[in-house]
Amino acid sequence: MPGIPQEETPLLTAMKRYVDDGIIPYHTPGHKQGKGMHARLERIVGRAALALDLALMPELDDLHEPHGCIKAAQDLAAELYGADHSFFVVNGTTGGIYAMILTIAGPGDKIIVPRNAHRSIIGGVILNGAIPVFMNPEVDRDLGLAMGVTPETVEEAVHQHPDAKGVLIINPTYYGVVTDLRRIVDIVHDHNMPVVVDEAHGPHLHFSPRLPLQALDVGADICAQSTHKIIGSLTQCSMVHCREGRVSVARLKAMLQLVQSTSPNYILMASLDVARMQMATEGRQLVERAVDLAGWVRVEINKIPGLYCFGAEKIGLPGVYGFDPTKVTVTVKGLGLKGAEAERILRHEYGVQAELSDMYNVLFLLTLGDGEAEARALVTALQKLAAEHAGKCDFAAVQDAYALDYPPMPEQVLSPRQALFGHTRTIPFKQAAGRVCAEIITFYPPGIPLLCPGERISEEVIDYCRRLQAAGLHISGPEDYTLKTVKVVE
Repeated sequence: MPGIPQEETPLLTAMKRYVDDGIIPYHTPGHKQGKGMHARLERIVGRAALALDLALMPELDDLHEPHGCIKAAQDLAAELYGADHSFFVVNGTTGGIYAMILTIAGPGDKIIVPRNAHRSIIGGVILNGAIPVFMNPEVDRDLGLAMGVTPETVEEAVHQHPDAKGVLIINPTYYGVVTDLRRIVDIVHDHNMPVVVDEAHGPHLHFSPRLPLQALDVGADICAQSTHKIIGSLTQCSMVHCREGRVSVARLKAMLQLVQSTSPNYILMASLDVARMQMATEGRQLVERAVDLAGWVRVEINKIPGLYCFGAEKIGLPGVYGFDPTKVTVTVKGLGLKGAEAERILRHEYGVQAELSDMYNVLFLLTLGDGEAEARALVTALQKLAAEHAGKCDFAAVQDAYALDYPPMPEQVLSPRQALFGHTRTIPFKQAAGRVCAEIITFYPPGIPLLCPGERISEEVIDYCRRLQAAGLHISGPEDYTLKTVKVVE
């Protein structure tokens, strides 16, 4: 449907037209436009919203074979973001990442990924039976954070594995750090591989020159963005954008059908349509305001004794080519507090809820939904935290453990899929040397897995894990979070 202006919302308009026509529904969902919904929820959600909870029918198009209003909405998104094709995803960016990985690789194929990959990336690798070739990101030991992978690391990986089907990059990180993606794209394309980007935290980058460039603008072939995380769609709503050439669009469509529901929620899809329209008409203004607010917040936080909020001074360090200032990372170890404790205090005493916390840091997101009142409330809460809750946590043991040399990358014996679905049993971790791991073992900080499914466990890794555990670092991934036992392949 060419020529539709960005101010329009073709999907939402078609949905409203169907409801306004007064059609008597004899189709799913069973609550029949809210008439059968229990009053406890109906009073909260509202009958008008429930009436838009619709099902597949000709005038409302089909997400899996779009040719009408959904196609028009997706085409408008592609036009806005500069993609050849854009696709709505309603089961989170996880579904988009699954589809991207399934598109470029198959069972037994290699795919180059950062070692600090989100669980959705590992999940995608497990689903398609690929062999991950891991790259270690850079680590900022003062912050306890994994940063980006450097172009040099990527170049070494593609040189050593020229048969890989593609390279996946996380950009920006959860904490807003970006690597030199343009240079990475050039390197990977020189080796005739596609670049796949987990851009979950970057759906707003396209709308301010003060933010890092989005993946498509530096030549990436395909990316997934969490529209719900930073801009105005409902939770679970994301988009996948791609360029033709190195990625098979037909295969991508097939893989999106594979990982998404055959009964997608129309209200979720409509929120993507509206979020795109909002960014097209107001995006520059809204994102610039968020950048301004975050800049003011960062300056004020750095005036508070015991707190630190990193910014442009980190640019140029390994793995840090730039950063997204709307991600406000507050390092609280100077107060003698762990991040989780600071998060708890802020929530229960000052009514401020962070996005997440780790050993040293608490992360806050400044988005188009925030104004001056919210910015001031955050700064005030942090001032009170510093004045009223200085702790006595000694991070010496953590820092000593963290200063240890990272053990060598474990030997990949099986694909993660083979390890996960193979015959496994649980044995004492201290006796696991030489066995093949069947689960993920990660310590925070810095959130880089020490073991992934299919990798051989060494005495060196066991010893390193024990030292980190003794220092009190958080363990994530294994069924036994005490790490007394571990699952291994028979």
